[in-house]
Amino acid sequence: MENAIVIKRFTEVRRDLGFTQAEFAETLGIPSTTADIERGRTRLTGKVVAELLRLYRINPLWLYGESNKRFLDTDAVSVMPKVVSVDSAEKENILLVNAKAAAGYPQNIQDTSWYRQLPAFDLPLPQFRNASYRGFQVEGDSMLPNLKPEDWVLARGIENWDDINPNRFYVIVLKDAVVVKKMEKIPGSDRVRLISLNASYAPYEISTEDIQEVWLVSSKITFGIETTTENGLLRELKQSMEDLKEKLGVS
Repeated sequence: MENAIVIKRFTEVRRDLGFTQAEFAETLGIPSTTADIERGRTRLTGKVVAELLRLYRINPLWLYGESNKRFLDTDAVSVMPKVVSVDSAEKENILLVNAKAAAGYPQNIQDTSWYRQLPAFDLPLPQFRNASYRGFQVEGDSMLPNLKPEDWVLARGIENWDDINPNRFYVIVLKDAVVVKKMEKIPGSDRVRLISLNASYAPYEISTEDIQEVWLVSSKITFGIETTTENGLLRELKQSMEDLKEKLGVS
């Protein structure tokens, strides 16, 4: 079943636009009517979410209850997450994208059903609340010495270019790849410069039109931390990390 926030907001959009369920279905390319979606029997597909954005500027994050901004300026490049995932309690999950999954991520970025194959996780820390986070596995050695191949980074979704800081690391979802780089805006142009830490890799420029999402790297997952004192939160965190290791297949 679709979650209650999505149902409420999808129905709200239809009513505000003045469509019947059959008319709205025809507009969005949905067979028959939107009744099953509004009753929670059918989930929204990535195609429907994309049509809502294209036709009516509906912000996907607002639709899923992750933003108060209902409309987007579609003339500007949007770098915010296209899909969010929630658990049975409607708390957002941290989805884990390993190197193999990253190969298909750009092509499936708006397909909500594709995300169901990804392991989902939650960390009981305040730093990972009230924002969209995703875990990505580092591939290659371009960010040495800070990030090694097969490391994992946890990254927060950002909404616009004003949040870009040239001193931070980002996960950048392009149309054909997922990369971890530093990023600089090039003044007076629609291009950005992607920078590796490893001097063997030269910086290169891309158009902002080639970018689908940008995630700000906030931390790196590290295993094997030992401690002699465990309070309640630390025990919960340790168990969460053990669960994460199991999901990732780490011994």
